[in-house]
Amino acid sequence: MATAKGYVFVAFGVMVALLVLAPFFVYPIFLMKALCFALFACAFNLLIGYVGLLSFGHAAFLGSAGYACAHAAKVWSWPPELAIVFGAAVAAALGVATGALAIRSRGIYFANVTLAFAQMIYFFSVQAKFTGGEDGIQAVPRGTLLGVLDLQNTHTMYFAVLAIFLLGFLVVYRAIHSPFGQVLKAIRENEPRAISLGYRAERYKLLAFVLSAALSGLAGATKDIVFQLASLTDVHWTMSGEVVLMTLLGGLGTVFGPVVGAFVMIGLEHYLTQIGAWLTIVQGAIFVVCVLTFRRGVVGELSRILRKPL
Repeated sequence: MATAKGYVFVAFGVMVALLVLAPFFVYPIFLMKALCFALFACAFNLLIGYVGLLSFGHAAFLGSAGYACAHAAKVWSWPPELAIVFGAAVAAALGVATGALAIRSRGIYFANVTLAFAQMIYFFSVQAKFTGGEDGIQAVPRGTLLGVLDLQNTHTMYFAVLAIFLLGFLVVYRAIHSPFGQVLKAIRENEPRAISLGYRAERYKLLAFVLSAALSGLAGATKDIVFQLASLTDVHWTMSGEVVLMTLLGGLGTVFGPVVGAFVMIGLEHYLTQIGAWLTIVQGAIFVVCVLTFRRGVVGELSRILRKPL
């Protein structure tokens, strides 16, 4: 077990080193977008990979936190750190309200309930005045982080995003490797048995759902500060579909899989934009190949070959 943990720590160290050096060789804005979606995918993976709950409504948490953060930063003139925390708190509160009802159902019914809630948030975002409707909230100020770091500087903004991503990543890692995480895995494998052992399964699932929602909100709020824009794209149902694809491509139930999947998907969107609508076909083809040839995902297959948990 110690060897396995050591292997994960080495992989984490390599990932951090690459991400620290990356902005000096790769377009920083692309990297920041990928990091935000990597955090989003990690949050989603916590729910589906370790609890077995497939949510089709996680875009609601990403987008609602973005709107809350953008409104706080632009209209209320809050500093970026408070605006981001406020966005994550709004997503967590929405997670409590959604999860309290959704976790009472299972399987496809759970997925449909979360999708229904997400669509409600989408139509609310279209109609509400403070969201700007189809125009969104534009020209969101980046501000100064902690009153010291000027986020208008691209590299400063990048390392702030990297710090937020690493914080969220470590929270997920700690959650799945704690007694709490072991109970979640037990519920995923055999919920009736977990209940018979005295665990209140619904409470654990709700906690995992709220944590996943909060981290998704953290990703959404950070993304809106980076791009200085909160738009309907982040609350649309297709965004929920994209995070499912990222997680499956990288490796469901793995630590590093969602990060790899997010970077692959954002990389495709960034470098293949010239093919237009064909990008969706390419993404669909990748999904089909992934399902048919390596169901464990990229990192899942690598972990199987190396016989080391990743």
